[in-house]
Amino acid sequence: MSLAAAKGTRPQQAACCGAARRWRRRAPVAVHAAAQVQTASRLDAVEQAPPDPILGVSEAFKKDTSPDKLNLGVGAYRTEELQPYVLKVVRKAEERMLAKDENKEYLPIEGLASFRQATVELLLGADSPAIQEGRVAVLQSLSGTGSLRVGAEFIAKFMPGTVAYISRPTWGNHKNIFADAGVEWREYSYFDPESIGLDFEGMLADLQAAPDGSVVLLHGCAHNPTGVDPTKEQWARIADVLQAKGHLPFFDVAYQGFATGSLEEDAFAPRYFVERGLEFAVAQSYSKNLGLYAERVGAMSFVLSEAGAAQRVLSQMKRIARAIYSNPPVHGARIVAEVVGSEEMFGEWKGEMEMMAGRIKGVRQDLYDALVEINPDKDWSFVLKQIGMFTFTGMTPQQCDNMTNKWHVYMTKDGRLSLAGLSSAKAAYLARAIDDSVRNY
Repeated sequence: MSLAAAKGTRPQQAACCGAARRWRRRAPVAVHAAAQVQTASRLDAVEQAPPDPILGVSEAFKKDTSPDKLNLGVGAYRTEELQPYVLKVVRKAEERMLAKDENKEYLPIEGLASFRQATVELLLGADSPAIQEGRVAVLQSLSGTGSLRVGAEFIAKFMPGTVAYISRPTWGNHKNIFADAGVEWREYSYFDPESIGLDFEGMLADLQAAPDGSVVLLHGCAHNPTGVDPTKEQWARIADVLQAKGHLPFFDVAYQGFATGSLEEDAFAPRYFVERGLEFAVAQSYSKNLGLYAERVGAMSFVLSEAGAAQRVLSQMKRIARAIYSNPPVHGARIVAEVVGSEEMFGEWKGEMEMMAGRIKGVRQDLYDALVEINPDKDWSFVLKQIGMFTFTGMTPQQCDNMTNKWHVYMTKDGRLSLAGLSSAKAAYLARAIDDSVRNY
């Protein structure tokens, strides 16, 4: 190429290069403008979920600035000063754990061996033939909720088409757990609003009418939300129907110790079912009775008729757990193993359990006395007849709204009150709120 020719190309090249530089400068602006045009999310069709009926109550409570406010929604134990309580035996167990300098490696999928052993013995008794014969499949899981979900997933996979029967009313999360696992659920009669007690004959009739081989969800003790439990004689008749119909009982044991104050007494129903030779499932939680709310420690178990079946069931529960959360947490499990595995600390725990249950019984009596003083013409005896953390008032949603809007008492819309969050000093105030709501709304 001649020098003249070369020189002739330079303006063209410069123009091209300049244009390219200008294009490069403008390009990001054009792309940014295009991005601004597309404002709608591909997930815009997702609907806003309603607040959780229980945890949402606590959120609303925190925003209230009234000095009189009471949070009687969540079932969490509080002291007389309405403060969270960490059990002394839990503190001691943690000190022992730290002294051992244990590692934080993954647990096996089925959980900590000492925890699993302690848990099933707490429920069934160390001398239970089901334990001695290796007929219990025990999986450490994520407190009561996670354990129930593993059990529901197991039912969906290995008992397809089986319907789960749930008490009416029940803990609000039960229905979500079974529905989200793909298990159809229906209700059986449980609460009688006229007597504010157990509709026992209605319960038996509904279980009798259920298709053979159904799953029946039962509250092991301290029924949530009603605080109404079957008597030992009634448990025997319930077992008769379940056995005759080939139903699978599924116990939810979230409050062992809070019904009577005795860990052993509150385990009556599952221990009795072992004696009767029934197979059953059971979800356990340590959130309430050891105050391990944030540790998420519990267990899902199947009590079966022979050891081989228990081994196979455990293997499949492990597969389910592996796909959901892989391995359970270790800290809470070690606390349970320390407390239940030590005769000294187990005795201390029983003492603290009696103290907590006793405080709730005390405020229950205080509430009853205050209600009778305010309105002696109304029968308030249901307050004393019910047991555990809750009292089920039977109040309507409108009455519950008055409790919250006027009196700053936060509760669930089904009329359940958690007496674990009440103090003796506040019992008279709560009585006035209840009387006003029942009398005027």
